[in-house]
Amino acid sequence: FQMDTTQESYLDLFPLDAIVYLTPDSENVLEDIDPNKVYVLGGLVDESIHKKLTLQRAEEQSLQTARLPIREYMVKTVNTKNYHSETLAINQVFDVLSTYYETRSWPAALKAGVSSGKGYVLPDAAK
Repeated sequence: FQMDTTQESYLDLFPLDAIVYLTPDSENVLEDIDPNKVYVLGGLVDESIHKKLTLQRAEEQSLQTARLPIREYMVKTVNTKNYHSETLAINQVFDVLSTYYETRSWPAALKAGVSSGKGYVLPDAAK
């Protein structure tokens, strides 16, 4: 992937209706990648101290939000810490999105990016 960096805000670079802010707290499930949209990932890590901060920020900016379809394609696995989290690191989200873009398979994409330490596995792996 080719990447450019800039100090400018995504709000200044793209139309608001083209931006989709990815946040694990969104009620909207990302079902497909739209090549005409710009996906914001890794805006903030809000798993512990600032719960729902990314969702709040997106709503304040009147942006569309979406979450990865972890609940739709994966199941919670029994683990010693009883830990389950849909919050992923930036590189994990990127791995999920790029694998989905290549394969058009959410199970393959989620397997590539969601580590077992998050407490979720594909249904066939839970057996």
